[in-house]
Amino acid sequence: MSDFIEQAQARIRAAQASGAPLVIRGGGSKDGIGGEPVGVVVETGGHHGVVDYDPSELVLTVKAGTRITEVEATLAASGQCLPFEPPSFGGVATVGGCVASGLSGPRRPYAGAVRDYLLGVTLIDGRGDLLRFGGQVMKNVAGFDTFRLQAGAMGTLGLITEVSFKVLPKPEADETRVFAANAAEAITTMNRLAGQPLPLAGAVHRDGRLMLRLAGNPAAVTAALAKLGGEPLADAPVFWMSIREQTHPFFAGAAPLWRLAVKPTTPPLAADGIDELIDWGGGQRWLRTVLPVDAVRALAAAHGGHTTALRGIARQHTFQPPAPAVMALHRRLKASFDPAGILNRGRLYPDL
Repeated sequence: MSDFIEQAQARIRAAQASGAPLVIRGGGSKDGIGGEPVGVVVETGGHHGVVDYDPSELVLTVKAGTRITEVEATLAASGQCLPFEPPSFGGVATVGGCVASGLSGPRRPYAGAVRDYLLGVTLIDGRGDLLRFGGQVMKNVAGFDTFRLQAGAMGTLGLITEVSFKVLPKPEADETRVFAANAAEAITTMNRLAGQPLPLAGAVHRDGRLMLRLAGNPAAVTAALAKLGGEPLADAPVFWMSIREQTHPFFAGAAPLWRLAVKPTTPPLAADGIDELIDWGGGQRWLRTVLPVDAVRALAAAHGGHTTALRGIARQHTFQPPAPAVMALHRRLKASFDPAGILNRGRLYPDL
């Protein structure tokens, strides 16, 4: 057992005894997401490195403080990748934060989310116990996949120390085509194409342009391009990276930034006081608006969705409260993993 794990266990046990909260922090790239951190910081960035990597088995195990950029460089050397394209936020994001936040890039609706590629997680719970969930093989189903609960839990269920991912070969071909279209036309097109056997890897609409990314087998990509037409997008890798890393001009400035998960068929949401970037083939809407919290949530609910406030909104409103029955499950899980409520207190929901 490493010195980091022993020291972290000791700190958590001491905090549990005193009731003093702890803040789990990796690279700090997501410090602004969720409720205001409360308590003493436990840094995990020093706990980094590859534990095991077998390219032939498509499995990678890394320590939680490992930076996403390091993981991607390791995989790229073997022609492999993390298909869900987690943001690295300037190169400082870590594996632990990637799992805890559950954030995925523009390829997510076509390749899957963070939780879909988790094989196992090792963590220290709120009692200071080291727990291992899942494993390091793809066929490892035995009861409830507890480790997948860590995706999006914002560190409220434990301090993640190690993660095993399923990885995939990097697409041999990756091409983008751009089409002139208004938002309504783009949404119709994206939904129509989603039902066809095309190697889609991204679909974004902004500023009167629909960007379609195709990635995979060269023959399949070539056939799809011939069918779709369109014009090549200049600097396509730069564009997709700007969406993934939230560095596109849309994300600049101080205006409040919202992320809405809605039905892909939801009509355009742009209106007076609302600027919109359409992502994930219509299923994810980025909004810049000064509308009140309740108004934005009502807008999402009207289209079967929910909201996440990422910038410029009071931090207690970041994550939309779930239905009472779901919140009751959250509380039961929190009590099971962290009975004293010391880990990332209030980071996910104010009373959790």
